[in-house]
Amino acid sequence: VSTTRPETIFGDVAVAVHPEDRRYQHLHGSMVRHPFIKDKLLPIITDSVLVDMNLGTGVVKVTPAHDENDLECARRHQLPEISIIDEKGKMTAYCGSRYAGMPRFECRNRVIDDLKDMNLYESSRDYPMRIPRCSRSGDIIEPLLKPQWFIKCDEMAARATKLVKTNEIEIMPEKEKQLWFHWLDNIQDWC
Repeated sequence: VSTTRPETIFGDVAVAVHPEDRRYQHLHGSMVRHPFIKDKLLPIITDSVLVDMNLGTGVVKVTPAHDENDLECARRHQLPEISIIDEKGKMTAYCGSRYAGMPRFECRNRVIDDLKDMNLYESSRDYPMRIPRCSRSGDIIEPLLKPQWFIKCDEMAARATKLVKTNEIEIMPEKEKQLWFHWLDNIQDWC
């Protein structure tokens, strides 16, 4: 399995392959043993959206709580979502006492070392990727599952549009009205 995030292995809930990849068709529906959680079996699922069979090994670990694409895949396959990194970027107790409380990047190195000790690590290579960073601090942003709230905006936008069209609210300068209407005509619910 190829990954750019070995530290998230504790939150893996499946291994995905492309349904048309002949190398793995005999494994569809099989299970693999999690290398760190000995009694945990992970299903081998097929997903043509998540997996590019021409990229790397063509086998992808699915960690829904810490990757947006994996989350979408997990929801397509009704898989659990296990959070293993907390708000401070440290590994949770779910990862076991050896890793719990460890900063995620320190854990990355320990996981790699432990995989090598188990003879389960094959190699590493450079892989270009975009890493999301905070615009203010420059910190790497960790995807986390959090409760979300939404504001339904279409009714508010319709009222705000009507108030300007009936001159109950005046937009100044006048030329900004078009921007107001454009923004409200294309409004989406807020999260």
